[in-house]
Amino acid sequence: MVAENKDFPPLKNDNVLRAARGEPVDRVPVWVMRQAGRYLPEFQAVRAKHDFFEVCRTPELACEVTMQPLRRFDLDASIIFSDILVIPQALGITVEMKPGVGPVLPEPLVGPADLERLNQTGTMDRLKYVGDAITMMRHMLEGRIPLYGFTGAPWTLMGYMIEGGGSKTMSKAKGWLADHPEASHKLLNILTDQVIEYLLLQVRAGAQILQVFESSAEHLSKEQYLTVALPYLKRIRDDLHRRFAEEGLTPVPLTLFSKGAMHSLPEQAATGYDVIGLDWTIDPEEARRLVGPNVTLQGNLDPQDMYKPKEELRELVLTMVRKFGKHRYIANLGHGITPQTPIESMEVLVQAVHDAL
Repeated sequence: MVAENKDFPPLKNDNVLRAARGEPVDRVPVWVMRQAGRYLPEFQAVRAKHDFFEVCRTPELACEVTMQPLRRFDLDASIIFSDILVIPQALGITVEMKPGVGPVLPEPLVGPADLERLNQTGTMDRLKYVGDAITMMRHMLEGRIPLYGFTGAPWTLMGYMIEGGGSKTMSKAKGWLADHPEASHKLLNILTDQVIEYLLLQVRAGAQILQVFESSAEHLSKEQYLTVALPYLKRIRDDLHRRFAEEGLTPVPLTLFSKGAMHSLPEQAATGYDVIGLDWTIDPEEARRLVGPNVTLQGNLDPQDMYKPKEELRELVLTMVRKFGKHRYIANLGHGITPQTPIESMEVLVQAVHDAL
């Protein structure tokens, strides 16, 4: 059974899915993290009228902004417009998007007693709008390209919930790891359970491939990453596959992106994820050597390279793609596209990827 048989249009360009499964592709596929975002004037026009989380919670608006980059660029995948912090919201934590600041959680978790504030009952009912947007988006795409669903990873979500927003040091969250190890792992387990249910919700709704964003891995030492992040990431993968089988769902490819954890690529490759996302700090050939031939790689252009002159950017992209090769590779940036990126740089990126091999 695929996505509860919602009569979706047949898929025309499946290169992303083929690359994720290690099958031959007719061109190297490319998409970009945060490809629906502030660098597009049409996105800013929507945001001028609607609060950020209103866009997330309104399927028509979420689908509109998901479509915006697809009208401009020959991308090989779409990703549903949402935010990693919808899980903390569903657990009862207030999250606000402040202009010029980013996400703010005005009542963060201060100590272990605050775990009692988390309402784990009915969370997926409160996230139904994401599933509704995914189903609507699959029909809007008319089979043009696949649709990614995504989630924040447990450690990354824990960081936001304790820090009260983004953090350059994660000192409070790391303080929890040192001072409240039992409560930390209790919280990580709660979040892992929610992530698994949330990703299942997305697959049932029609997501064709999933990405888990461990965006805050860079704040952990290798030893911490292997004890605080990776065991939960592996449980997500293993429990999802078990649940796919139990529910008769066709398994979808799973992508793990741990920004700042290139020190642990062999360990990431051993988790069973189909695709490992790379940040820009590692050379493609070195990454391939570390993960071996049987895992797909995704990445890894530095988002700052998108500000370089067109010809220089094109050469950087051509070199990158040729280093990765055509087999088991999905082209992307090494993190999200930044808000002031010139639109023509996206055009150069997409064309260069498709021209490279």
